[in-house]
Amino acid sequence: MPRLPPATLYLLWIITGGFVLQLLAGPAVLQWFALWPIGSEALGGPGFLPWQLLSYAALHGDFIHLFFNGLMLWMLGAVLESTWGTRRYVQFALACILAAGLTQLVLGALGVFPPRPTVGISGLTFGLLLAYGMMFPNQQLMLLIPPVPVRAKYLVLIFAAIALLMGLSGASGIAHFAHLGGMAGGWLMIRYWRGQPPFGRRGPRIVR
Repeated sequence: MPRLPPATLYLLWIITGGFVLQLLAGPAVLQWFALWPIGSEALGGPGFLPWQLLSYAALHGDFIHLFFNGLMLWMLGAVLESTWGTRRYVQFALACILAAGLTQLVLGALGVFPPRPTVGISGLTFGLLLAYGMMFPNQQLMLLIPPVPVRAKYLVLIFAAIALLMGLSGASGIAHFAHLGGMAGGWLMIRYWRGQPPFGRRGPRIVR
C-alpha cells in the first residue's frame, strides 16, 4: 500500500482517536465536542461552543460511520493531497468542515430539522468527492454496493442528489444538508484558487 501523505494520515488518526475517546469517555465527549445547535442548552450540556465547528468532525456515530468516512479519506484524500500539496489540502479540508458545520447551524436555527448534535467528517468526504469529480471527471471509481465502476463526475451527481432528496424527506437522523454544505465549501475553495466568480482574480492560483 502506498505511503499516505501527512495530512490525510493525521486526519485518519484524529477520527480514529476521537472514536476511541467516545468509547472510553462516553456521552461527556458528545456534550462538549459534538456540534450542538445554537440555543440548545435546554437539551442538557453546554450547548453550542465555538470549537465544536471543528471538533465535531473527529467524532462519529458508530463504527460503520467511521469506516466509510475513513475509506473515503484514504481513497480520495491521499490522491488530492498528493496533487495539491499538503498546505492547500489542509485549507480545503478546513473549508469543507467549517461549511458543513455552518450549514447545520443555520438550518437548525431556522427549524428545518429538530435540534440534535452533529458528528462526523462526512462534510469533508463529500467535498473530496466533489473535488475529485472536478479534477478527474472521467476517472472510474468502484462502488462497494453494487460493485460497479462509475465515472467520478456521475458519482458526484448521484451522491449530491441522494443527499438532497434524503435531506428534504427528513426521514433519517443523518445530516444530509451538512454533506451538501461540505460540497459547497469545497467548490467555493476551488473557485477561489482558480480566481473564478464569486472571487476576483488576484494573481495566479491555478488548480486544474
